[in-house]
Order: sequence, then structure tokens, then C-alpha cells
Amino acid sequence: MDRKLALVTGASAGIGAAFARALARRGYDLALTARRADRLEALAGEVRSRHGVEALTIAADLAEPDAPGRILERLAGQGRSVDVLVNNAGYGLAGTYAETAWADQQAFLQVMVTAPCELAHRVAGGMRERRFGRIVNVASLAGLLPAAAGHTLYAASKAFLVRFSQSLHLELRPAGVHVTALCPGFTYSEFHDVNGTRERADASLPRWIWQDAETVVETGWRAAEANRPVCVPGAVNKAIAGLARAIPEDWALALMASQSGRVRKT
Repeated sequence: MDRKLALVTGASAGIGAAFARALARRGYDLALTARRADRLEALAGEVRSRHGVEALTIAADLAEPDAPGRILERLAGQGRSVDVLVNNAGYGLAGTYAETAWADQQAFLQVMVTAPCELAHRVAGGMRERRFGRIVNVASLAGLLPAAAGHTLYAASKAFLVRFSQSLHLELRPAGVHVTALCPGFTYSEFHDVNGTRERADASLPRWIWQDAETVVETGWRAAEANRPVCVPGAVNKAIAGLARAIPEDWALALMASQSGRVRKT
């Protein structure tokens, strides 16, 4: 109970699971949340045996508006407060915006925008009072680039997280609370399996553009500890982000239009 607690959303696989392992290795107790209870329990058992930390599991779907409150109420009921928040839960919707159901888009916004903002809002006050806290919002390189056709709200939600993180970083910095937007590019995880683009992504993208989740997490956590507001892991991703800033926006938009079909499922 003397150890600090890290809450990781979307912890059942990919970047979320890598964050859980990295934080447990650093001595943090964990609160792991995702929809798949069996995977959470398996991960919790792994980090307990390897690192001797406590790991609490909370099966929850952040598409449900009351989920953030229920998660934190569960932790409060066990006498725990959140010292590290990793807002990682996310996914992509296949198909065009007009052809998908609004209910699906609404749930997407709840998971990708509303839930991370609510969780950060609910834990920020306690972090400020204790004069310690880390908030990592897992955004995306897509949030730093011009928009592309398909997955219409994905890049928009990630761009929102970047700006939100920058502002919250400035607000909480005087209290010793660090806020970082982590903006990975293509990362080996289940993301493309879930949205049905795995085969297309593997066939159309060179291996050198991909990073593994562990590398992304280690880079992101170093940035969070250094209190950098935005972190783009990997030289290739940094170059892409820099190029997008350097060239005229209409050129960048035309380039995105020519490339987006390589990994988009329409």
C-alpha cells in the first residue's frame, strides 16, 4: 500500500500491456482495465510473480459513459489513489464516416476523447495535492499529420489528445505533475487485427517503419519522466512529423490522399 499506483487503460494487449510490464518493473502497483477480464487476470498474475507488485483488475468498457467513474470508485473503495494514469485504450473503426452507424462513432468518441479527459480530470486534483503525478495520453503520429480519408475521427481524436496534453502539461507543471502525449507510428500490436487491416498493412508497409510496443513504451516513459509534453518515438516517425510541419499544408494533404488507401479498409 506504500507503493504508488498506476492505472493503465486498454491494458489487455499491445502498448497497454507493455506499459503495465514496464511500470511493474519500476515498482509501481497496477490497476489494469480493459474489456477482456481473462487477459487482465493473466497479465496481473504475470507481474505479481515477476515483480512482487500488487495488480488489481477491473473489467470495463470505456464506451459506457459511467465506466471512468466506476473504475475510480472501485480503487477508492480499496483505499487507493492514482499516481500514474496511462490513457491507452483505443481502436479504429473501419469504413467511411457516412456509411458507418452514428452509434458506433459516438461510442468511439466516448472511448477516445471523453473517457481519457474524464479520467485525467478525476485524478489531476489528487496528483496536484500530493505534488506528484504522471499522465500519459497515448495519441498517435496521425494526430500530427494532415487528415486522411477513412477512419475519419481517428486522427481528429488523436490531434485533440495532443493539444489537450499540451495544455494540461502547462497547467499541472508547477505542481510537479507531468503530462505527456505519446505519438507512436505503426506499432506491432492488435490494432490492425481488430479493425481488419492487418493483411493490407503487412503487405504494403516496409518492416523498417514498424516499432515494437516495448520500444514505444520505454521512449514514452522517459519522456514522461522528463516532463516533455509531446513524444514521437523513433527516427522515422520524427522525420515524418517534421516533414508534415515543413511542407505547405495542401501539399501534405495531397500526399496523404495518395497514400492513405494503402492501409485503409473502405
